[in-house]
Amino acid sequence: MFSPKSRFETIHGMEVHFSEWGNPTNPTIVCWHGLTRNGRDFDKISSCLEKDYHVICPDTIGRGWSQWSSFPEKDYCFEVYSSLAIGLLDRLEIEQVRWIGTSMGGAIGMRIAGTAEWQKRITYLVLNDIGAGALENSPQNIEGIKRIISYVAAPPQFKTVSELITYYQTIYATFGLSNEQEWIDFTQYSCRRKDGGGVGPDYDPNIALQFQHLEDLNLWNYWNAIQARVLLMRGEISDVLPIEVAEKMREKPNCELVTIPKIGHAPALNTGEQISIIEEFFVS
Repeated sequence: MFSPKSRFETIHGMEVHFSEWGNPTNPTIVCWHGLTRNGRDFDKISSCLEKDYHVICPDTIGRGWSQWSSFPEKDYCFEVYSSLAIGLLDRLEIEQVRWIGTSMGGAIGMRIAGTAEWQKRITYLVLNDIGAGALENSPQNIEGIKRIISYVAAPPQFKTVSELITYYQTIYATFGLSNEQEWIDFTQYSCRRKDGGGVGPDYDPNIALQFQHLEDLNLWNYWNAIQARVLLMRGEISDVLPIEVAEKMREKPNCELVTIPKIGHAPALNTGEQISIIEEFFVS
């Protein structure tokens, strides 16, 4: 597996970091990560896709190596993230992309693909364990959000990276990482030494303020406007994407639903089977 290039661009006054794979003359795939994660989560799938595609994996502001906001109450929301994504594509002179979005990254993709002025920018949309919003009598969706909120706002610090690995193995147990090296990579690309020498997750705790933007939790209007082909991937035991929501979304003619067995929120896109599903979707 080749290492990606690391690049920085200033978009709307905010410095955005992204990893870049493959030949820029090839069709582009954007891989956008989940709430507390960063673009290096896509190393495995990007290393497979780069032979045929140009792959970019941004760090959302407040995560990874992208800038932290000075106005977190305003900036940490889907409206700003979507605008930054479009700004990055414009800066790179990329007109159309295939989009892979895990959790929050999928929600950002939905918002872009469902906005009239942007919807033609995304031709294929992979939603990795994220729905368009809650349905009535869907407590699983609420419980999943509560679980995430419980750890986002107060990221812990540990003396050693080994302790952080153990913590990640607990809160991300259902991702489907299968061996020690995967957990080491997962941790080393998403941790930083803090003041005093401790080590912890590499995101701004203020990203939790996103949950004040209640409109971010209801994307049905965007969903109904999407024209791109959609692959909805759901972890079989997900507590964020209830089966009722997934089935409702599958009613849309351009949406295909695939369930990943024995996985929760969210599939790590780290196995040959999961990667092949996406590769085949992009050429269908």
